[in-house]
Amino acid sequence: MPKKSSTTVAAIAPHTLTFHALTPDRWNDLVTLFGERGACGGCWCMSWRLNRADFDAGKGDKNRRAFKRLVDKAAPTGVLAYANSAPIGWCSVAPREDFIRLENARTLKRLDDKPVWSVVCLFVAKPYRSQGISVALLKAAADWAKSQGATLIEGYPTEPSAKLPDPFVWTGLASAFRKAGFKEVARPAKTRPIFRKGV
Repeated sequence: MPKKSSTTVAAIAPHTLTFHALTPDRWNDLVTLFGERGACGGCWCMSWRLNRADFDAGKGDKNRRAFKRLVDKAAPTGVLAYANSAPIGWCSVAPREDFIRLENARTLKRLDDKPVWSVVCLFVAKPYRSQGISVALLKAAADWAKSQGATLIEGYPTEPSAKLPDPFVWTGLASAFRKAGFKEVARPAKTRPIFRKGV
């Protein structure tokens, strides 16, 4: 697989992006975007979908195969962003109950019994970061979730007191959620708010 370039690219206007749900025919686009490391450390977007032991045991190819099985079953997994037909971003969104680790999290426990979809991960290719892609992805994810029957979407971004390396903010930044029309509804930890948006 070719090494992903970190070369600076021309600015991308978010309104020129296109968005598509991840479907089996778009699997190779996700592979291209995530690269050999599966976005980060062999995750393949399975961190929230498995308990910690199973996730750690599957890092790499096993997690990749597990995620592909979900995609092949047409389970809701998320939305890809494209610039000029090239995949440049990803937002994981699905019903909250699909995320085992989230459902068992003490800090991020359910706020109420309302049916909610959860945004648990945002990934933007390095050359395209800091251009508003995450905000556009969040809006597209909300629109797609609505088309699938969702009425409420929730996210668990980070609001750090200082800049963190990109891999540490994979659940998104609070500022992006605000710009995408989400509202903070709880803050179970100092740097971990919970945001919601009706769709």
